[in-house]
Amino acid sequence: MEKIADGFKGEKAIITPYNIRNYQADNAITRQLHVTHIGYYPQARNHFRERSNGTNENIFIYCEEGTGWVQYAGEKHILDKNQAFILPANEAHAYGSGNSNPWSIYWIHFCGTDVNLFSSLAGRLISLADSDKSRYRDRFLLFEEMYQNLEMGYSPENLEYVSCCLRYFLASIKYLNQYREVKNVKEADTVQKSILFMKNNLETKITLGDIAHHVGYSPSRLNAIFTEKTSYPPMDYYNQLKIQRACSHLQFSDLKLKEIAFRLGFYDPFHFSKAFKQEMEITPKEYRKRYKN
Repeated sequence: MEKIADGFKGEKAIITPYNIRNYQADNAITRQLHVTHIGYYPQARNHFRERSNGTNENIFIYCEEGTGWVQYAGEKHILDKNQAFILPANEAHAYGSGNSNPWSIYWIHFCGTDVNLFSSLAGRLISLADSDKSRYRDRFLLFEEMYQNLEMGYSPENLEYVSCCLRYFLASIKYLNQYREVKNVKEADTVQKSILFMKNNLETKITLGDIAHHVGYSPSRLNAIFTEKTSYPPMDYYNQLKIQRACSHLQFSDLKLKEIAFRLGFYDPFHFSKAFKQEMEITPKEYRKRYKN
């Protein structure tokens, strides 16, 4: 059964034609992830959907305001402000708006060969807790980019760009900490504080003991915490950041290799070149030749 009110003031929706979906399924970029339906329903009183066989696409619902509910796999989930739910394709479900405080929702139907990359988000309530770095506006603007590009037509460029935006949109939820931390490093986080200290000392020789002292941990304890969260020991991570800085010098400066090696604390140009090639799989000279402006 599918029921919906006659309309919601300010609502908007785009449903792509089937011939466009066929193109999206064949195109090398869009077949990975693509939008088939997208819309926004403000204060959607009496909004209700029930599908015994589900849909061919996954359905993303993001509650901006108000409250509503989702019925899936025998459980009923209440969606409040800044909560979301992804309904997997081809599975029975129902959802609807609350009566006293109807929800306002952003919604997207999507599918593609890479949907499984975001399977950890599906079938469960996703709470996007409010904070001073939530970046809600950035995510809503990204939604608007997808919507407005589709609104401008179904050119290959528009469709491909929307697919790229969709991947980023879903990644902003799956990798929530990374999405939020980009604008505000949390000083209280030991690992983030360690990385910030490393970045500020790439051209200064520091040891594991120096980093541990800065964050107030023993070297062994910091090593365990850092490795668990990043999959790399602190000093390995520090060396990766050094190589990253070296790439910048090679690409955007005229510093000689020995000058870069000296700046970044390598014993000599040979040691620098060996470490660089181990990380980048090409030598510093080859990197500069390939990427120098």
